[in-house]
Parts: sequence; C-alpha cells; structure tokens
Amino acid sequence: MTRVLYESANGDAWRLVRDPQSGVAMVEHKPNPSSGGRTSLIEIGKFLRAGANGPEHQALLQLIGTLVND
Repeated sequence: MTRVLYESANGDAWRLVRDPQSGVAMVEHKPNPSSGGRTSLIEIGKFLRAGANGPEHQALLQLIGTLVND
C-alpha cells in the first residue's frame, strides 16, 4: 500500500511506502525519466532533515499533522 505525498509539475513523485524488506515506513522518490528515473527509498527522518522546505516535505508534515488530535 502506498500514499502519494506529492507529484511535481516536472514528473517527480514522492510516496509514503513500506520498505519491502523491513516493513518500515519510508519515503519513495521516483525522479522523472529525464533525471534518470531511478527510484530510491529514504528513511522519513532523513528525508525531513534533508530540507523540509520543499513541497514534498510540507506534504509529509501536513499528513503527519492530521494524525494528531487538537
């Protein structure tokens, strides 16, 4: 099961997925074909530390925020 976090206008896509080997929640990044298109898995904390100002980071933070009740 995956959940789309963000898809950019240039074709990059970020999804929340489970690592098939460990079962841990990860961020999957699939660059557009002109960037090589090589999919990578990134641990959530590392993804957010890498630059939480991008729209893909903000989308993940927004999703996390929906899990907390006011």
